[in-house]
Amino acid sequence: VQLQASGGGSVQAGGSLRLSCVASGSIFSISTMGWYRQPPGKQRELVASATKDGSTNYADSVKGRFTISRDNAKYTVWLQMNNLRPEDTAVYYCHIDAVTFTGTWFDDYWGQGTQVTVSS
Repeated sequence: VQLQASGGGSVQAGGSLRLSCVASGSIFSISTMGWYRQPPGKQRELVASATKDGSTNYADSVKGRFTISRDNAKYTVWLQMNNLRPEDTAVYYCHIDAVTFTGTWFDDYWGQGTQVTVSS
């Protein structure tokens, strides 16, 4: 299973970015798809997640500014980030819980990370 993330970059505070992540490989089913981030010198934290039935979960710090969406048929998840703040600066990682055709249960898979830098 491979995750290819894209869409990171540098913006000024108040700007917007849209992250995309496409999963590929021998995937039988994906349950949760989401985004985590790791600010400089800090631990990785959940930003937003979406279940297969459409339920979403957001970190308090991004509620009302970020929106997660997914396309189950295309194994794709997006993160629309609006009104970005300098504290949103981090490496953003795509994450899925998936079971493969040869697996027996769901495992965690991670993308390579994409840098988001917000300047004041």
